[in-house]
Amino acid sequence: MLEQEGVLAVSRAAHASGVRVGMRRGGALLMAPEIQLHERCLQREAEAMQAAATALLRYTPQVALAEEAVLLLDIGASLRLFGGIRQLCRLAAASMRTLGFTAALSCAPTAQGAWLLARSRGGRCLTIGSLTRRLARLPAWLPPPARPFRTWLEGIGCQTVGELRRLPRPGLQRRCGRALLDVLDAAYGEAPEMHTWLAPPPEFKAGLELFDRIEHAEALLHGAQRLVQQMTGWLCAHHYAVERICLLLDHERGRTACPPTAIDIVLAEAVWRGDHLLRLLKERLGRIALPAPVIGLRLEALQVQAMAPLTDTLFPEPGGTSTDRERLFELLVARLGPDNVLRAAPLADYRPDRANAWQPVQDKQRSLDQRMPPHSLPRPVWLLPKPVALIMRDNRPFYISPLRLVSGAERIEAGWWNTTQVRDYFIAEGSDHVHYWIFRERSGEEGELRWYLHGLFG
Repeated sequence: MLEQEGVLAVSRAAHASGVRVGMRRGGALLMAPEIQLHERCLQREAEAMQAAATALLRYTPQVALAEEAVLLLDIGASLRLFGGIRQLCRLAAASMRTLGFTAALSCAPTAQGAWLLARSRGGRCLTIGSLTRRLARLPAWLPPPARPFRTWLEGIGCQTVGELRRLPRPGLQRRCGRALLDVLDAAYGEAPEMHTWLAPPPEFKAGLELFDRIEHAEALLHGAQRLVQQMTGWLCAHHYAVERICLLLDHERGRTACPPTAIDIVLAEAVWRGDHLLRLLKERLGRIALPAPVIGLRLEALQVQAMAPLTDTLFPEPGGTSTDRERLFELLVARLGPDNVLRAAPLADYRPDRANAWQPVQDKQRSLDQRMPPHSLPRPVWLLPKPVALIMRDNRPFYISPLRLVSGAERIEAGWWNTTQVRDYFIAEGSDHVHYWIFRERSGEEGELRWYLHGLFG
């Protein structure tokens, strides 16, 4: 990474090749001609810090942006929720790796102390005593206000923060200013600390520019995972759960520009964690055909709702919960397509064979608009796909055995707008005590009756 033609930061591979911070461009290329050089972009650094801060909001709502690419998190109220300091550190480190960042984690009773530890390769100090011993070994010029006076400090033999703190305060203030004393007092817990906590935006929209043109959709999953990490932090900060997301795949711009490819995912059960969303995105990305190479990703949370509280039941329901079933349906929809995963839904029609239909499993049932008409008689469990005409014996309908009517008539007369039905339905019983649902239908001729079998009771 270059700034004003000088090397600002190097990777491990470049450092192993002999490239050092402070070298000029020509010297770096002389040591390792195959290295990649990038100019520093402050805007992209700010966007990266904002993305990391948003992702870390899932662990605590108190996240602050500090100087020199440091994020401060107040985790005092989150330790019990995430299983202790070590588990929380592992989760935070995993989130940073998912975002593609290399982070040095530190923990301390004071924010300024944690800042100093993070700038010296990290570390954990849980008490003021251990923090005091750890800070005493750090370089004296590590605090930003002390850096302009590094030569003077080395000249008087002051090499560590512990030695710097033992210098006379009035003389140190006259020489280095009040800012250095304030930093030391805050680091050792002797002065209050004030922070401006990050306020997440009211809507979530995040983007990511890819380093190369991607021609296979499966290779986009890692970038999508970075965006989902940010959305998870945003949801936790607002106490939201997402019901619908949209992943936009940006293609070439300019003369060969084409509209972005949209992957719209509608969830039957709102979620606020990213594991299930990533499984759905993996299935959808594996089925999509890209019209052009992808150069960027954008993720939007289109529909959210308040996060539902955890269930208060003592024992889980047998056979799995409704959430597990809904997630299975969503995974099948992502793999097979919405037109291939259907469920039966009622329709507001008096005709039995038209009172239900198949619809995509993700469509919400509109209970108010699709109310079933009231029925005066029970309906059978099995409805035949097509009524079966019955023969008559001794003026009684016959099916395996003579049928005896055991209920009154249920008149259904509807469908004048497309297929008119004029039927009287009865419950009939055979000699083997099996119950059938039969109807008689009047034809166009006056007084002619025809009997049909339409359903069987369990």
